[in-house]
Amino acid sequence: MSKPEIDLVTADFFAAFDNRGGRTADVARIRRLMLPTGVIVKTGPEFAVYTVDEFIEPRRRLLAEGRLAEFREWETSEETRIAGDVASRFSTYRKSGRLDGAAFEGGGTKSLQLVRTSAGWRISAVAWYDHP
Repeated sequence: MSKPEIDLVTADFFAAFDNRGGRTADVARIRRLMLPTGVIVKTGPEFAVYTVDEFIEPRRRLLAEGRLAEFREWETSEETRIAGDVASRFSTYRKSGRLDGAAFEGGGTKSLQLVRTSAGWRISAVAWYDHP
């Protein structure tokens, strides 16, 4: 049963940023999906390391203030390995939306590290790279 649960956590992670059709993006759900001390790393094109809150706040503003509109991000392929209470998911993804009024599309790769807790699977770390 672990793989379907990890699929749901991953889908929830990607869906947290969706603000299509006037929907309010629920980036706060990232707090529910991750361990409180989780780490999020962007490897490129610029390198940055975030705590969960450091990651959420600028994205919440960007999505809520209307600069990033009709945005969605979705997984296009994945490989998941599970060993007991530890899992690793390697994903490719696509994204699209309008930033400051200009339409864009892109994609990248994400690696999610997950652990099974008493509350279910939670993300302990995320690393991603946006393809140029």
